[in-house]
Amino acid sequence: MMNFKPDSRPPGENTTQAPPAAPAAPAVQAENLTVVRGPRTVLRTLDFTVPRGQITGLLGPSGCGKSTLMRSIVGTQDKVTGTLDVLGRPAGHPALRTRIGYVTQAPSVYDDLTIRQNLDYFAAILDPGRAAADRRHENVTRAIADVDLTTHADALAGNLSGGQRNRVSLAVALLGTPELLVLDEPTVGLDPVLRRDLWNLFHDIAATRGATLLISSHVMDEAERCHRLLLMREGEILADATPEALRTRTGADTVESAFLRLVDAATEAARTKETPTKKTSAKETPTKETRTKTRTKETSR
Repeated sequence: MMNFKPDSRPPGENTTQAPPAAPAAPAVQAENLTVVRGPRTVLRTLDFTVPRGQITGLLGPSGCGKSTLMRSIVGTQDKVTGTLDVLGRPAGHPALRTRIGYVTQAPSVYDDLTIRQNLDYFAAILDPGRAAADRRHENVTRAIADVDLTTHADALAGNLSGGQRNRVSLAVALLGTPELLVLDEPTVGLDPVLRRDLWNLFHDIAATRGATLLISSHVMDEAERCHRLLLMREGEILADATPEALRTRTGADTVESAFLRLVDAATEAARTKETPTKKTSAKETPTKETRTKTRTKETSR
């Protein structure tokens, strides 16, 4: 188990904890955020906020732009236009480097190093110098325990399972207690028990450390574990609301059903917009009288 008490509630019961009070200034604020890649517009004029100290879920099907949005927030995405402020500064500002933890879909670990050596390496980059050696050791030990890998600390990363490698990447992101954690599908490939334990850890981080978490997923049942949701489809945000507000708005029993109803509504609106009623001019469809006059004219010539 991880570094907190396991969930003892009955299976199927809503496991979302009450959201902590969010300060007025959001952790992330976007206005008219657009990303263009070649001829394709990947993100289309997005407006949204991510509250501080809460877990915001970024949900949508594969290819809808979730990873592009996350790269934009951490400052590694090219060709971004619009306004995107993160922790009070423009996205990508050098001062944000130690304030944000980022976990990509592909585990960012070195196979020829042990788990502890991987974390020691990244800790030295974040907090260099001999004077910080004790603090680095403490942070590394804590991060390894957070993701339940203490007994595997001396194992080579190359010998770990996919789920364990994902947890090493998460441990790296937890070094230095970041204010904002951006996690791109961190529970992919994990068994149900480990997924539950990770979500308990996410809630613990938000509640006890005051951190903000932005977590992407295409698994809709994970939406119920978030304080707030951003639902995406084809580079656009369909909804920015709490799970409860989303269900109420759509009259659905689950977030998945609510999402599908929003998708259907958006598809119908797009279809109506693309096929307006076409008005036919007299020139395009001549009347019988006009055709007769034209033939008479041509015969008289």
